[in-house]
Amino acid sequence: MTLVSILSGAGISTDSGIPDYRGPNGLWRRDPEAEKLVTYDYYMNDPEIRRRSWRMRRTSSTWGAEPNAAHRAVAELERRPGVALRVITQNVDGLHQLAGMPARKVLELHGTARAVVCTGCDARSSMAAALARVDAGEEDPPCRVCGGILKSATVMFGQPLDPVVLAEAVAVARASEVFIAVGTSLRVQPAASLAGLAAEHGARLAIVNAEPTPYDELADTVVREPIGTALPALLAEL
Repeated sequence: MTLVSILSGAGISTDSGIPDYRGPNGLWRRDPEAEKLVTYDYYMNDPEIRRRSWRMRRTSSTWGAEPNAAHRAVAELERRPGVALRVITQNVDGLHQLAGMPARKVLELHGTARAVVCTGCDARSSMAAALARVDAGEEDPPCRVCGGILKSATVMFGQPLDPVVLAEAVAVARASEVFIAVGTSLRVQPAASLAGLAAEHGARLAIVNAEPTPYDELADTVVREPIGTALPALLAEL
């Protein structure tokens, strides 16, 4: 049994119509002010930022997105005999699971956009239910349990990663025999360091990304081709 780990970033979902953040056409380059909508301190202290955030969530491209060829190729690899697969994702769109990856085998480093959490009592509920309240006229819907501020169950700028999820990701990286980083700039820490950690512990490292990354020199394979065709081809060769 070969342990294969895939670290996926925003680039794997662009073919599904979800824009990345820092690429040439990324959200932050097109609208630098949008970063405030997902920055914890701004969000918690400014009701207008929260109202704008809910409007952004309501119109998010995530809700109409479908898994693309890259997501499907990853899910197909999980079903292949002799392969133990774990996905570590920086994405919050849930497309790996929609493509057929078992949820227990997907580590969501930055949380999920498909749920909301109360910042006061930690109560969780579905994003769909929260957006229905926005549609009904609640511009900044409070928690129905304690009245606290609700936010997407994602890790905002200024928030730490879940230490349990991160520890599991580190353990997976260390144990991997093959580690594939796809659609990520490998510049956001601590997620990016997982690639180096895997290589240090003997994994074969492959990087599939349109632009150079700080870890290219450690990689056994670097692929610059479009992810939708390059990743399925790479996984077929494993």
